[in-house]
Order: sequence, then structure tokens, then C-alpha cells
Amino acid sequence: MTTLLVLHGPNLNLLGTREPEIYGALTLADINQNLKEAASAHDMETYSIQSNHEGALIDALQEAATKADGVIFNPAGYTHTSVALRDTVAAIGIPVVEVHLSNVYAREEFRHKSLLSAVCAGKISGFGWISYKLALEALVEIIERE
Repeated sequence: MTTLLVLHGPNLNLLGTREPEIYGALTLADINQNLKEAASAHDMETYSIQSNHEGALIDALQEAATKADGVIFNPAGYTHTSVALRDTVAAIGIPVVEVHLSNVYAREEFRHKSLLSAVCAGKISGFGWISYKLALEALVEIIERE
């Protein structure tokens, strides 16, 4: 069975209570459950990891290289700062789709630059939790082509 890692970066554990006008009212558990259901419709399974620590995210990506067929990744605040995460995405050899709940281009200037986008299969932002679902659909297509 095809397996996808859903990887959530810092502060995403606060979804549902953290700035709901920007990030929505769904909790991280809600998003993970929605993705699990969407994946099962494609005969896929997901497993989810959230960490506030860059090294733990790197470890999860490295492990995904042998455990998963693709990654849906919201690097959150590390999007704009982490060369180490960029290098890991480039190294693991499986497709990664970068996602963001908010439209990063409608926000502060520093959020417009992603260090990871260039090494990802694609980037989806601005659709709330649906950004994750669109990333899942993109990975379905990418993995089926391979």
C-alpha cells in the first residue's frame, strides 16, 4: 500500500486556537483525520508527525525515505530559515509537496521566500486545510506516474 508522511512544523500543534482568523478553526487532529480519510479513497495510508524542533523534522524526513512514498510537508516558520530542511528534502529521493494553510504571499514580506520550494515537487498555499488535501491529490498523480 502507498504510504504518505504528513509532516507538520512548529506551532501547528496549536491549530484551532492559534490565530483562527489566519489558520482556521480545525485542529491538527482534525486535519490528520481528514487526510487519513481522503487517502483511503485512493488506497493509500498516511501517518502524521508534528514537531517544534528542526532536528526532529529532519529525522522524520530521513526516515520517510525508506518508510513512505511521498511527503506532505508544512514546514511552518522553518520555511524561511532552514537550509538544513531544504538539504534533507533534496536528499531523500521521494516527492515532497510543501503546504501552507494561509496565503503566504498576502502576508508579511518575509513569508514570501521559501528555502524549500525549489527542491519540492510543488507548493500549495492559501486554502486552509484543503491545501493538505490538494497536496495529497498531487502526490497521487506524481506517484502513479512513477
